[in-house]
Amino acid sequence: MPINNVSLKSISLTMQKFLFILVFIGQISFAQITIKDSITSYPVSYATISFGNGNGVFADDEGQFIFTKKLYPDIDSLFISALGFKDLNVATNNLPQYLLMQPEAHQLDAVMIANKIDRKFKEEKLKPSLDDDYYNCWLPTIESEIAVYFPKTTSKDQKLTHVLFPIALESKDWEKRNRSNSEKKKFSTLFKVKFYDNNNGVPGNVLTNETIVFRATEKDGDAYDLNVDDYSIYIPENGFFVSLQVLGYTNKDGKLLPNKKYKEIVSKTGGVVKIPTNFRPLLPFTDEVEAKNTYIKRVFINGNNWVKFEKGNQFKSSLLDKNLFNYGIGLTYKTYKDE
Repeated sequence: MPINNVSLKSISLTMQKFLFILVFIGQISFAQITIKDSITSYPVSYATISFGNGNGVFADDEGQFIFTKKLYPDIDSLFISALGFKDLNVATNNLPQYLLMQPEAHQLDAVMIANKIDRKFKEEKLKPSLDDDYYNCWLPTIESEIAVYFPKTTSKDQKLTHVLFPIALESKDWEKRNRSNSEKKKFSTLFKVKFYDNNNGVPGNVLTNETIVFRATEKDGDAYDLNVDDYSIYIPENGFFVSLQVLGYTNKDGKLLPNKKYKEIVSKTGGVVKIPTNFRPLLPFTDEVEAKNTYIKRVFINGNNWVKFEKGNQFKSSLLDKNLFNYGIGLTYKTYKDE
């Protein structure tokens, strides 16, 4: 039976689609870059890759990220940073398949081992401040980091064991938002956690070089309980900061997906405006904490330096208008008895 013109066109279109897919896969495969430890050759997980004016991506748990000149034709260099490693600047022309980062010599691990304590203690808890109201929440974006200050409560030795991060499930206000018939969005989101010492009232040096991440889903309820007992984090005399930064959505197995840092929206004048991409879950803020202990670091505010979250500090936020100044993280710690 002879093949008609319609069949030939159909075959031709199928072949074109097949070739396009092969070319696309080839480009993605070629563009995949892996960051490794220059000494051990182990992958550097969740490194930050920054470029351009506040743009960037994160490496995944295997140290891999995707970058091509086709996607970013105007970018000529990448700035890569990760806890425990020296910063790395690389040109984007002829990027190699592997990038090597040099470990940074640091006395932190030796200090922490020397401070290990094996004696009687009293466990103390600070409850998190929970809220599922959408309008009382901070919308997490990749380009922002939130840090909360906690003072040391005693002159005795204290070790941090658990951190409870409040998350909002957007359930209490669902009818108020006229979405009572809509299915609540599921999420699987990866966060990075850091612990800083107090440097004249703002986050300073990290208290551990360990890369600490957790994945939050709606199944975790109103708060995610992060066990940090094994990291040997002892509370400094002048207090410390706990910080949180969203890395993006993951697949069902917890693998970090490629996530856009910004949405590009065409303005009325025809220009392109960058809008930070928001991720679920939302982070509830509270007025239950008397002091203003929350600090924010954003790319386009205060030169990406830490600033207290309060009125008059370059912030325009409905949270501040309602006097919601703090992200109410909870803690569990051991206070050791004197011997």
